[in-house]
Amino acid sequence: MTNYPEVTFQRGAVEPIECLKAGFELIKDQYWLFVGLCAVGMIIGSAVPLGILMGPMMCGMYLTFFRKRKGLPIEFGTMFKGFDYFGQSVVAALLHVIPIMGVIIAAYIFLYVGMFAAMFATAAAGQDAAPIAGIGFFLIFILFYIVILLIVILISIGFAFAYPLIVDRNMQGFDAVRLSFRAAFSNFWRLFGLNLLGGLLSVVGVCFCYVGVFFILPITLAASAIAYEQVFGLSATGEITNLPPPPPTF
Repeated sequence: MTNYPEVTFQRGAVEPIECLKAGFELIKDQYWLFVGLCAVGMIIGSAVPLGILMGPMMCGMYLTFFRKRKGLPIEFGTMFKGFDYFGQSVVAALLHVIPIMGVIIAAYIFLYVGMFAAMFATAAAGQDAAPIAGIGFFLIFILFYIVILLIVILISIGFAFAYPLIVDRNMQGFDAVRLSFRAAFSNFWRLFGLNLLGGLLSVVGVCFCYVGVFFILPITLAASAIAYEQVFGLSATGEITNLPPPPPTF
């Protein structure tokens, strides 16, 4: 494990509505730049499976939010500085994606095994039992789907601060994920509320032929950056470790 200065965090500090308001205030004067940044970042991040490119893109997007928050200039190319954190962001992305993929694969296996088991049970019991077997399988499937959804939500909330910690505190991927889970579960219901509000806004975006999602995405990501600041604060040294050493003096 890498030794870092102690990173403290606040419990119950996230204010969901305030995060959305502050997130919009943060980006509104360069809104269309952030729309382009987030759209391109998500498209590039989705081009390679297992989050290999999504991790650097997420780091790049958070980097732009943090620079904007600190009053530093940003441009479109700032997002690609996320590749400065490539190795650690990929570690975090794999730790995020692989468990979710495992849960989804297990869900499909359960679905098909349960479906064939119900078919065999119905055939053995006769046609009279078919409606009961079908209703039973449907109820079990709904219950299992809810459990899977809850697991995915828990994992996603746990990773809420992983990429910001990599960018802002220059943490190793595994350490960032571990600290993110600790801080996220100390603010679980507030982060859940923030994700719920963001999800509702995304649904509105989907209603506009899916294109509207790209208009909502910068606001929800900026809100997540504000939530990180509420919990951890912003480091004044988050970016300087990637700079080359100064030239020698004579």
